[in-house]
Amino acid sequence: MYILVINSGSSSIKYQLFPKHSDQPVCNGLIERIGQTGGRITHEIFKTGAAQTIKLEQSVKDHEAGMQALAGLLTREDIAVIADPAQIGTVGHRVVHGGETLTKPTIITAEVKEKIRALYPLAPLHNPGHIKGIEVAEKLFPSATQIAVFDTAFHQTLPDKAYRYAIPERFYKEDGIRVYGFHGISHQYVAGEAMDWLKNQQAKLITIHLGNGCSMAAVSAGNCIDTSMGLTPLDGLVMGTRSGAIDPSVLLYLQQQKGFTAEQLNELLNKQSGMLALAGYNDMRDISRLYQEGAPAAKLAYELYTYRIKKFIGAYAVALNGLDAIVFTAGVGENDALTRELVCRDMEVLDVRIDIAKNQLREKGLRDLSLEDARTRILVIPTNEELAIARECRTLKDNTHTGA
Repeated sequence: MYILVINSGSSSIKYQLFPKHSDQPVCNGLIERIGQTGGRITHEIFKTGAAQTIKLEQSVKDHEAGMQALAGLLTREDIAVIADPAQIGTVGHRVVHGGETLTKPTIITAEVKEKIRALYPLAPLHNPGHIKGIEVAEKLFPSATQIAVFDTAFHQTLPDKAYRYAIPERFYKEDGIRVYGFHGISHQYVAGEAMDWLKNQQAKLITIHLGNGCSMAAVSAGNCIDTSMGLTPLDGLVMGTRSGAIDPSVLLYLQQQKGFTAEQLNELLNKQSGMLALAGYNDMRDISRLYQEGAPAAKLAYELYTYRIKKFIGAYAVALNGLDAIVFTAGVGENDALTRELVCRDMEVLDVRIDIAKNQLREKGLRDLSLEDARTRILVIPTNEELAIARECRTLKDNTHTGA
């Protein structure tokens, strides 16, 4: 039997297939531009240790068509990794927003789906896509147990002083307005890997997830005590196209003086801001190239982006009352040496000292970029949300079968 992990977004499906008792996937893939022109499917299989990649350029009408294409690839005669879809015993789904009621991995029922739908206003770009993925998976794999793993769950250990906003209490009690935090599956995974590597399960860590979306978490002994994103994934760090933290009066000014509507403000802050607004690009590879060429806009973008990260490091080191390691992860965190160097520069007060030569090496896997005698370690740990979800599914099913 196998565990199929699905990460269904608004226009994409990312997936991995794991044997029931193994952390080594037999295949993974990405279905892109669902419902748009220029659809693309990248499917990678691992049969003899070496990867075989299949790339298909084809339109994918909707999520159901995408999932049907996925099921077809799993059983296609020349590249089959399973003989029958019935061999998939569990489908694990990443769900971005679980609110205050969905706080741990959960077997999906009609009631659970209604709770996910009720959170659409808090995650309009994500939760609707998750529901589509779940409903199609229920049709294609009717004998499988469908399990939801929530991105917000890891942050449910935040104390109320960290998750409450200083607005009238009724907005929290009646509308659920509070800090939820996101990227929790990634933060939890890399924190666990860091604690194992440090041989210290009580470690005080700052995990930094830098992709197109960016967030940070303060983690003490495996528990999250603070995080940079808030009610939605818009708050905190500067991101690819999102503004991050901004004075609320800016929005009032734009609304009152410039006539912006709520929809225009949402578009501005989520899709037209961040690095795109500062440098003209949201891909750090483009901005890094411009930085090396001496472009002033790229220089400002990098400095602003990394300065915001540094400020959170300082705040979280105090909140943790100490710091054992800083952990960089996700696409930018794992691959952009310039970001790591600028973040870790001039932080001797925390004994954060980066080895410039090590930082420039393009190596894979977990690596330590600190100078040998530095007290605080600087780690790069590749995230693996799909593996984390597969592990959560195994644990939930094992506990369900044993009655735990």
